[in-house]
Amino acid sequence: MSSSAVSFGQLLRRFRDNRTAASAVEFAIVAPLFLALLFAIIETALMFFAGQVLETMTQDAARMILTGQAQTANYQQTDFKTYVCNQIPAIFSCANLIVNVQSFSSPSSASYMSLFDASCNTPTLSYSPGGPGDTVLIQVGYKWQLFVTGFGSNIADCPNSQKKLVASAAFQNEPYSN
Repeated sequence: MSSSAVSFGQLLRRFRDNRTAASAVEFAIVAPLFLALLFAIIETALMFFAGQVLETMTQDAARMILTGQAQTANYQQTDFKTYVCNQIPAIFSCANLIVNVQSFSSPSSASYMSLFDASCNTPTLSYSPGGPGDTVLIQVGYKWQLFVTGFGSNIADCPNSQKKLVASAAFQNEPYSN
């Protein structure tokens, strides 16, 4: 038997004993899982940040109605949505923003309308800012697009990997003068 001829058993022993690429192989096994987890964490944090921004936008919009500025300026539904859209940072698209304003004569007569039905469609929206002393409910909604889904923890609650974000503000209008 020549020295260049190597048996299959010897090849297996050489392969088993060779540790030069072990780190690369281990990294190739672990890296996809690590990156998936990292991106899922980043996406979840970004979604929570977007929810906080939506809350802040809703509070600012509520202040416009609370003080009577929207009513005295004769804002209509499109005017008010434009006002809210002008406060949107780059992470939101105004076309996907949902704004609903309801007013009630007293807090006990107030009722909550869901911005999304079971299929994540939006029902007919209203704009009724009320008058001085009325109870008002403002709801602002957005379908947030998720990208890192399907890794065992899918937080999407709408089709097409979207998550419903909703912010609300309920208050009693100040006694402003018309």
